[in-house]
Amino acid sequence: MGRYLGVLGAMLAVVTASFALGYVPRGGLTLIAALAIAWAFFAFFLWFFRDPERVPGPGIVSPADGKVIAVGPDGERTRIAVFMNVTDVHVNRFPLEGTVASVEDGGAGFRPAFHPDAIHNVWRKTTLDTAVGAVDVVQMTGILARRIVSFVGPGDHGAKGDRLGMIVLGSRVDLLFDPARARPTVKVGDRVTAGRTRVAREVGS
Repeated sequence: MGRYLGVLGAMLAVVTASFALGYVPRGGLTLIAALAIAWAFFAFFLWFFRDPERVPGPGIVSPADGKVIAVGPDGERTRIAVFMNVTDVHVNRFPLEGTVASVEDGGAGFRPAFHPDAIHNVWRKTTLDTAVGAVDVVQMTGILARRIVSFVGPGDHGAKGDRLGMIVLGSRVDLLFDPARARPTVKVGDRVTAGRTRVAREVGS
């Protein structure tokens, strides 16, 4: 994505410079408005696809930036759900060190990501083999967010805080783990930062 943004920025810079120097026929307000709109969109996408470096926090960290919307049991596992809005960084990260055991796609529909039924939306589940057993990172689509991108595949190993993937234009990321191996340290309404905020701790630690 960074490569495409770089190419787009270079093209806009060339057109703008050519216009300013008189090499492109002046189109009055129409051309000026078009250039202004193009630069505004470029600035938005540059900001939206930002990917800051993160120093991993203690314990099991959040896989996503956003607001915690659910914490509790889900069958035999514990689920922590994080809702990302359009202003959050959309790169998702490893919650702890582990090896990708599988990547599975499923679900149907594009309900609002903050709605309880969003667990049935189109999703991608990345299962990690970790020190606390199998941990699932589930990326879910929403009304606008319909593209899930994976940066890793089966067999890949990642350290805590490494980049795992992203969801374009918001949505939700759920973390599921064995309650006998880890305990949540966050509550509904908490703001969390991917790779940095502790959301759970290993039992006994």
